This record gives sequence, C-alpha cells and structure tokens, in this order.
Amino acid sequence: MTLSMTPDDVLALLKEGNRRFLSDEPITVQASRMSRLRMAAAQHPIAAYLSCSDSRVAPELLFGRGLGELFIVRNAGNSLCSTAIGSLEFAVTALGVPLIVVMGHENCGAVRAAVSVVKEHYGFSANINKVLQPLYPAIMEVGEDSQHDLVNTAARHNVQRVVRELQDEASPALRRPQELGTLKVVGAFYELGSGEVEWLDL
Repeated sequence: MTLSMTPDDVLALLKEGNRRFLSDEPITVQASRMSRLRMAAAQHPIAAYLSCSDSRVAPELLFGRGLGELFIVRNAGNSLCSTAIGSLEFAVTALGVPLIVVMGHENCGAVRAAVSVVKEHYGFSANINKVLQPLYPAIMEVGEDSQHDLVNTAARHNVQRVVRELQDEASPALRRPQELGTLKVVGAFYELGSGEVEWLDL
C-alpha cells in the first residue's frame, strides 16, 4: 500500500473490504513468503484499530486485509488506557497511519460485565475491575430509557466517547495531524450476527 493514502482513501478500502466479507467473496491477502520477507524489514499499515479482544472480532477478516496492513490495539471493551493511547500515538507518529478506527461490537462481554457492576453491584477481581472501569461512564450516560438493550447501546456510546476523546482531548501527537487533515478518527460497530460494520457519526 502506498504511504500517500488519505484518511478517506483508507476508509473507502475498509468499507469495500467489509462489503466483500458480507458477500462471501474470496479475499486475496498478502501472506506469501516474499511479502513476509519484505515486511520483516519494515511495516506500513494503512490504519490503526482500537478493537475489543473478543475472539469473534477479527479486523483483518472483517475488512479483507492481510499481514502488515492493520495496526491493531486490542483490549476488553476497546477502551482507552495509557497502553492503548501510546500504541495509537506510535502508529501515527512512527508509522504514519492516516486513519484510526475505534470499533465496538454487538453483545460485548466486557460491556455486559460493566453493566452488571454499575446496575447490580456485581463484584469481579481487582484486575478485571481495572479493565471495566473506563466503561462505566458510557453505561451511566445512556439513561434508563435504554434498559431494553443497555449492553449494545452502552457499547455504541463507549465507541463514541473514545472517538471524541481521541479527537478533542488527545495529545498533540494525535490532535495536530487531525487539524492538518492527515489523520481521521472514526467509530465503528460490528454486528456479530450479520457480519456488517456500521460506521458511526460519519
């Protein structure tokens, strides 16, 4: 992939990849021995992802991309922490990615666990609680009118919160290229059952 791709160029590629995934079209990805040897010297990903660790969510497959094309940061609930922020800053400043995608998904186990803490005062281990803590604001902000589908509503809201934070409260390493138009941060939501990726607030 060329290093001169714009954020919108990359976004169009990802949308087309998900369309092919939904259509069960064969996808040819870079995985040959020669391509692996080329990538051993350097990586040139076209996008960075902050995605959930859920085993059912695999960005390369959902978007038809191969080795070396996506720089993926994963944690339970696709939340921001110092490791995630630092990794995304590295992808932008050192690798020059023009697009960051924050992607949540349907029936997220981390969000469901966080809901049980906020609404039912359920207790988890100290380490799990640390992982869930960044999700609590999204749950508390969605309101009581979303009780019928609180997990999915909160998961979407969490994506939007993270996107806003990366857009408005990010360090200069992320904010400056957005001001220059060389970087875009977008939100997405993956439907497990259909395989479709919905782009939020585009």
